[in-house]
Amino acid sequence: MTTARDIMTPGAECIGADESVLLAARKMTELGVGALPICGTDNKLKGMLTDRDIVVKVLGKGKDPETTTAGELAQGEAVTIGADDDAEEIMRTMTGHKVRRLPVIDGHDLVGVVAQADVARSLPDPQVGDLLEALSTD
Repeated sequence: MTTARDIMTPGAECIGADESVLLAARKMTELGVGALPICGTDNKLKGMLTDRDIVVKVLGKGKDPETTTAGELAQGEAVTIGADDDAEEIMRTMTGHKVRRLPVIDGHDLVGVVAQADVARSLPDPQVGDLLEALSTD
């Protein structure tokens, strides 16, 4: 059985909820990623911040990325997956919540991120098509 731990990108770096969106954008650029987990001062996961969030919710609305915090963009409870959950469960979670990236949790610790592409590489072709279709429809 292929688990989240097997296919995730390990060692995900967080952006602090009180840190600026500008810092988040710079961190994304340095790391070559399109999303960062948002972590609070209590070290708990608050959500995910994507490059699209920065463009649409900050720049597109005329907000200042230097004064807007990552935490302002966190929406509700973060959708996560357990490190030992299998690829099928990851796919169900992604499609059910319409998310392309899932923080991977081991106990209470963030240990990585699974992206849509990671899941697609681990599933048979027909299921990959189902995943892509589910995440592409509004």
